[in-house]
Amino acid sequence: MRSLKTSKQKPARYKMHVKKGDTVQVISGKDKGKVGEILQAIPSDSTVIVKGVNIRTKHQKPRQEGESGQIVTYEAPIHSSKVMLYSEKEKVASRINYVITEEGKKVRKLKKTGEIID
Repeated sequence: MRSLKTSKQKPARYKMHVKKGDTVQVISGKDKGKVGEILQAIPSDSTVIVKGVNIRTKHQKPRQEGESGQIVTYEAPIHSSKVMLYSEKEKVASRINYVITEEGKKVRKLKKTGEIID
C-alpha cells in the first residue's frame, strides 16, 4: 500500500517585495513601528535582516586559554511579510505596485506617495 503523503519540495527562492538597501518599517511583532535599512535579504525562506530590529544576544565561551568570554548582539532575520516599504520624505509606510517607465524598465512605486523606489 502506498502512502497518501506526496513529497512537496520547497521552491528554490520566493519573490519578495523588498531588496537589500531598502528602508522599511516593521508592521507587526515586538519591534512594531521601528524603521531600518535591510542589510540582507534571504529569498530561500522569505526573510530579511533589518538594521536595529529583532536584536538577539549570544553568550560566547572563550576560545583560547586566557581569553575572556563575551556577549555578542546581532540582528536576527524576520519574515518579509512583517515589513513594509517606508518613504523617508513623507515619513509613511506604503504598499507597492509595479509600473513600467517610458524606457521600458519595470520599477517599484509606493502607492501612497507615488515615489519611485528603483
